[in-house]
Amino acid sequence: MTAAAPTPPESLLPIAGVILAGGRGSRMGGVDKALIPLGGRALADHVRDRLAPQVAALAISANGDPGRFSGTVLPDPLPDQPGPLAGVLAAMDWAGGLGFGHVVTVSTDTPFLPRDLVRRLWAGGSGGPAIAATETAPGVLRAHPTFGLWPVGLATDLRETLARGDRKVMLWAERQGATLVPFATGTVDPFFNINTPDDLAQAERLLPICPQA
Repeated sequence: MTAAAPTPPESLLPIAGVILAGGRGSRMGGVDKALIPLGGRALADHVRDRLAPQVAALAISANGDPGRFSGTVLPDPLPDQPGPLAGVLAAMDWAGGLGFGHVVTVSTDTPFLPRDLVRRLWAGGSGGPAIAATETAPGVLRAHPTFGLWPVGLATDLRETLARGDRKVMLWAERQGATLVPFATGTVDPFFNINTPDDLAQAERLLPICPQA
């Protein structure tokens, strides 16, 4: 029996959220990026604080020992860590099992993600698949494919895509007709991601000036 989706507060859209933390962190020396301290707190906690108020239910997609995280942890549904698309599939399966029609995914290494991400993806994509983007030049958008709104009904197609060995999030999203939703970069790029020790040092410098609201 499919569990009923939790009733969200009236201010929330009935959308689930999942933090993608299944990467290997190779450029950080193989450490678990989700647990890297930033400003004295784990990186995943910064991301959780920003995403949780926007969604009606929240989980983290991660491999390995689930006990290192609090809350619901979703392992990849496929072996050998095939990349973020596997995390998107895990997110869809989990959200669909709770009765949600949509799930939003974000990356665990982006501590400044927009606090209006979910509503803008929903509005920009009119409820269909949508991906966040920033403008790199007039009229030129750079997609951030792990920041997506996904109808859970796409899970079957995604499962078949992964079974064929396809791994590129953007290629699959384009085949689904995903809309690119533009976000301004502002003082701090909301999609700044931490891949290297230098990035981490820069994030520490940005933390005090990053808008908190």
